Amino acid sequence: MPAASPVPRRTTPAVFACVAVTGLAVSGWNPHDRATWFLETVWVIVGLPLILLTWRRFPLTGLLCGLLTVHALVLALGGHYTYAQVPLGDWARDTFGLDRNPYDRFGHLMQGFVPAVLVRELLSRTSPLRGSRWLAPLTVCACLAFSALFEMFEWAAAVIGGHSADAFLATQGDVWDTQWDMFCALIGAGVSVLLLGRVHDRQLAALRLSARCSGAGSTSAARTSTAGTT
Repeated sequence: MPAASPVPRRTTPAVFACVAVTGLAVSGWNPHDRATWFLETVWVIVGLPLILLTWRRFPLTGLLCGLLTVHALVLALGGHYTYAQVPLGDWARDTFGLDRNPYDRFGHLMQGFVPAVLVRELLSRTSPLRGSRWLAPLTVCACLAFSALFEMFEWAAAVIGGHSADAFLATQGDVWDTQWDMFCALIGAGVSVLLLGRVHDRQLAALRLSARCSGAGSTSAARTSTAGTT
């Protein structure tokens, strides 16, 4: 049996997009707080159309597509219930004797784990960093910077919205919540680079090979057409 290709087939992005849209639609049905749902899921609402619109010119690896879909579902679930009240987090809190619902921590781990592959892919394909020893640390730094920017976004929401933004912040009374959030994103990004780096490199190589073959095929077809016309 032939091995599965690491390059996403034409149906792959459509399947991932359908899963993400379905999760977003379900989460948007009677959420706990509509404003919180929008703030938590705006990344999916904006990001998914952007990926689809640029897919022909800039297709993503199958690994990144899968991770982005999972992350979209994590955001949708947190947006529906608010991160402090996700039932799965309540179960983990009661089962393991934790002092808070840990779904927010998990969400910030994912905030580092998934964007690390996204940043790595963008840097590998659009900058001279492909194969550089600086790729991994700069990827982690970019994810930490994004996490800090997100915390500033939460700060602005708290200043503007006051107590109405409490569900979005999900601090659950922890005065160190901001620092924990950034630390979780840092850990997630580091683990992602270490665990997925080689797999991601293979998929990027296959994607480049596929692009070259497609380009060669298009050039050959154009030459054949020109020769036939002549």
